[in-house]
Amino acid sequence: MLHFLKFVAIRAILAVLTLVLVSFIVFSLMELVPGDCAERYVAFKSSQGVIITPADIQAERVRLGLDQPYLQRWGKWIINAFQGQYGDSCILRLNISELLGQKFWLSLGLCLSALILAYAIAIPVGILAATSKNAFLNNSLRLVSYLGLALPNFLLALMIMLFSTIYFGDSLTGLFSKEYRDADWSYDKIIDFLGHAWLPIFILGWSATAFAIQTVRALMSDEIGKLYVTAAAARGVSGSKLLMRYPARHALSPIINSLGFDLNRIFNELPIVALILTLTEAGSLLIDALARSNDQQLAGAIIFMLTASIVAINFVTDIILALTDPRVRRGIMG
Repeated sequence: MLHFLKFVAIRAILAVLTLVLVSFIVFSLMELVPGDCAERYVAFKSSQGVIITPADIQAERVRLGLDQPYLQRWGKWIINAFQGQYGDSCILRLNISELLGQKFWLSLGLCLSALILAYAIAIPVGILAATSKNAFLNNSLRLVSYLGLALPNFLLALMIMLFSTIYFGDSLTGLFSKEYRDADWSYDKIIDFLGHAWLPIFILGWSATAFAIQTVRALMSDEIGKLYVTAAAARGVSGSKLLMRYPARHALSPIINSLGFDLNRIFNELPIVALILTLTEAGSLLIDALARSNDQQLAGAIIFMLTASIVAINFVTDIILALTDPRVRRGIMG
């Protein structure tokens, strides 16, 4: 038990160090963007007819703390970030924590749901594809997975929208109906959300499912041919018991360990899908902050929150692997 607690402590320290390093990179990139929040704010005031002087710009820099040394500002930013505080958006002039609040959790929920959907389909289908001797079934599953990898998510979204608009008169865009968009959460709003959320979840999970099927199939095919599986079969273990107790147990460990990577890949696809489906969540805010308004404060907060989510998932999967995989557990316990 002492070795296991030491393993957990080391993983926790590595997770925190990863977040600190990522925060330094994100903050440095924010600093490299031409212009700062003070210049953008006074430029906005100037566009409204207010006469701005260099003294006004310097006063705004002092108010925002931009006159302080770089490392001091980074230290303050990372401490506030760990507390969930990211200051105000340079462009929108709104508190970022309040602005992101619900939007980020909606985005994370969509991505996690797509990830769960992908693996709920890919694990049994991948195992079936690796163990079935039916040539037609194998070729059909291979075709479907290849199609999932070849057809981009944004193109699938456009195809579904076009089909739905032509045949049903509904483009299936947005996460809420008009009457629930700004309403407080209630049972009716949750039902309305679920009625809209299935489409982005399906689209985001499309390529993830295809990729996971290929991965599970390859890992299972490799494990099935190993001597320990042959030895278990010789001892009389057969059928699903043989598959789940031996090759599947070992083959699925890398799948568990790749959850953070797959979540990152799904989130990377979210902004373009959000633009097509006109979703009002963190994905659309991120692409707007990066490509349109150049709001580095908002973009940095979203990237840091996403990184924190991925690091947290990787930490949890490391613990799960240590508890479930005999090879990892023996390496920890000695």
